Amino acid sequence: MPINITMPALSPTMEEGNLAKWLVKEGDTVAPGDVIAEIETDKATMEVEAVDEGTVAKIVVPAGTEAVKVNALIAILAGEGEDVKEAAASGGASADAPKPAAAPAEAKAEAPKAEPAKPQAEQPVVDTPPAPSTPAPKAASGERIFASPLARRLAKDAGLDLSAVSGSGPHGRVVKADIEKAVSSGTGKAAPAAAAAAPQAAAPAMAKGAGDDAVLRLFEEGSYELLPHDGMRKTIASRLLESHQTVPAYFVSMDCEIDALLKLRAEINKSAPMRKTDKGDVPAFKLSVNDFVIKAMALALRDVPAANASWTSTARLMHKHSDVGVAVSIPDGLITPIIKKAEQKTLSIISNEMKDLARRARDKKLKPDEYQGGTTAVSNLGMFGVANFTSIINPPHASIVSIGAGVEKPVVKNGEIAIATVMTATFAFDHRVIDGALGAELAAAFKRHVENPMGMLV
Repeated sequence: MPINITMPALSPTMEEGNLAKWLVKEGDTVAPGDVIAEIETDKATMEVEAVDEGTVAKIVVPAGTEAVKVNALIAILAGEGEDVKEAAASGGASADAPKPAAAPAEAKAEAPKAEPAKPQAEQPVVDTPPAPSTPAPKAASGERIFASPLARRLAKDAGLDLSAVSGSGPHGRVVKADIEKAVSSGTGKAAPAAAAAAPQAAAPAMAKGAGDDAVLRLFEEGSYELLPHDGMRKTIASRLLESHQTVPAYFVSMDCEIDALLKLRAEINKSAPMRKTDKGDVPAFKLSVNDFVIKAMALALRDVPAANASWTSTARLMHKHSDVGVAVSIPDGLITPIIKKAEQKTLSIISNEMKDLARRARDKKLKPDEYQGGTTAVSNLGMFGVANFTSIINPPHASIVSIGAGVEKPVVKNGEIAIATVMTATFAFDHRVIDGALGAELAAAFKRHVENPMGMLV
């Protein structure tokens, strides 16, 4: 019996993903545990392993396909002793794959039967919707031509008219192989000039949202380029906009003197043991100021457990550990990998974990559980010389601390003016969870740990 391979849900919130790459081809034999594909989510690229043993009978969704719905059929395996061709032909019938979109004529005929209150999610879903910036081409009759995003791009580059190319993909969809066949055989006729120009003319309209026309009219045509939002940018925008609109946040700032911290950091780094690597002997760790900040925030939440909470509509989640998310800048985006149980970890462990998480974040190799969740967050712009700033809370967190640069300032000590290195920490709190006095208590606990860093070593 054919075995259906469907798009996996790689995280609890995943609804769709991009099928970035197939690591097997039709005819290959796979066993449980073999890596067969790479799936891109909004913030990570993850490997997918085979669950069953068999022969790849058919790859349904080609590499490069975007927005593949969770549970959509992506490939078919032939079981042991099963004919591969028969499996490819009969497989997929029971899969929870997206249904083919009805032709316009059929849609019109069925429209009167539709229930007005039926939610949008129950409508037929196209297996492979076109990229946001590329409109779906139409045949001469006005009917939509179904083709993968990669096939559309290749057809455009080759000057082919998609309506003249026969599709071999699911439900007659035009895929990459069809375009390559048309180009090599010379059977695909060139797209008319007007038709070829249509996608380019429509691209700006597809990239615009409500109110964007007024913005675009402010600038001379040709003086800008439209950069379509990728999945990460959409996620950042939607989550932080929701936070800004729904979380009643307030801010508390605290100046912390960090001379003792800087001195201790230098002494610890100087005494770090050496370890052998392929590149020679290197220190086993190298602490940063941010490592101390992560630890101080974790200990502050331990000391003020009422602030280590998250909001839900029915209850507050009172967390037992300090899982500290740390904002990491990656190309054209932002992600917050999490140091879990940070209150229990040494500074050297926090430092090495953070370096590993940041490196894999930039390579988009984090697992969902390494950047989803957490109980608080740290955002540090001190390395850019920023004196102080505020951050937007990222639910389910109820707090975030924004760290500015350490700057030498005159301070009064025992009635005399002295010079100290001062770092401003600005906290954002969700007032639904952390009231003003509780927030101030947490900020004071953080300051206490930062200014007495030896306590973080025990």
